[in-house]
Amino acid sequence: MNPICLFDGHCDTVYRGNLPAEDPHRSRGDLASNSGHLDLNRLQRAYGGSCQFFALFGYPADFPGKAAEEIFRLEYGWFARQMELHSGRAAHCRTGEEARQALSQGKTAAFLSVEGAELLDCDPARLEEAHRLGVRAVNLTWNYANPLSGSNAEEPGRGLTARGRAFVAEMQRLGMLVDVSHLSDPGFWDVAELAERAGIPFFASHSNARAVCPHKRNLTDEQITAIIKVQGTVGLNLCASFVGEPPTLDALIAHVEHIWALGGADSLAVGGDWDGCDLAAGLTGVDGLAALYEELLRRNHSETLVRALFFENLMRVVSEVCTM
Repeated sequence: MNPICLFDGHCDTVYRGNLPAEDPHRSRGDLASNSGHLDLNRLQRAYGGSCQFFALFGYPADFPGKAAEEIFRLEYGWFARQMELHSGRAAHCRTGEEARQALSQGKTAAFLSVEGAELLDCDPARLEEAHRLGVRAVNLTWNYANPLSGSNAEEPGRGLTARGRAFVAEMQRLGMLVDVSHLSDPGFWDVAELAERAGIPFFASHSNARAVCPHKRNLTDEQITAIIKVQGTVGLNLCASFVGEPPTLDALIAHVEHIWALGGADSLAVGGDWDGCDLAAGLTGVDGLAALYEELLRRNHSETLVRALFFENLMRVVSEVCTM
């Protein structure tokens, strides 16, 4: 059996599969097999076990005539139908225990997230509904500022509002992972303060090291250290723009080794941003990431360390936070 297991923290596969038919970015096919970066066929061919966070994401501009709540229901409905259609190969999971059960049955453990709380109208009541439907992680912002906080790209000097702090507290109460990828730097530090006070990990589902590639979407060493302090995770992002120039496998490994050197052996995970970007390191899909596993072993990193990166670290955090 393939020894490589993967727990990946972010993909936009559901979004790409639901874009209007005329949109050139729409992927063709379904969750089992499609023209994008990630599907069940490739996950199950390349890995001995796989867990994947599927993001619900989209803006009214992407879906003419639809409000945020309609986009959420469109994408959630598609995901639910795919889970039913491929129930022998995948299971919608809400906890680490459910994921381990799915893996024991040879299935991919599929988790749901929301990228950008705007899709929930930044509303605690809709957050609670999303939790009932099985969403277990939320990015507080995408690229745009919203009533909760500024983002990396818009109003980057604005942190969490009182409404944003209340939203984070509600996520913590419900057992949902707070995701700081895309969040403004002040917003990050507000979340870090709330997480430390509550003793609850948070994560950056798809962000790299700013010291290696100085892009505002990446994290500073101080931010990475703050995530390590609360035993959260940083998800290695495969987006070429966030890896470096040129975006080679060596450049990607520079992020891995830098975060490990900061003390991140138990906090570095994978968040490929599949179907949401142009990929680095010559990758064309999720199956190609196995090459990173093999190259890290070739460079004399221990298999225990590499397995933690690919699987164990994010499984630990999900198991600790998402308990109901």
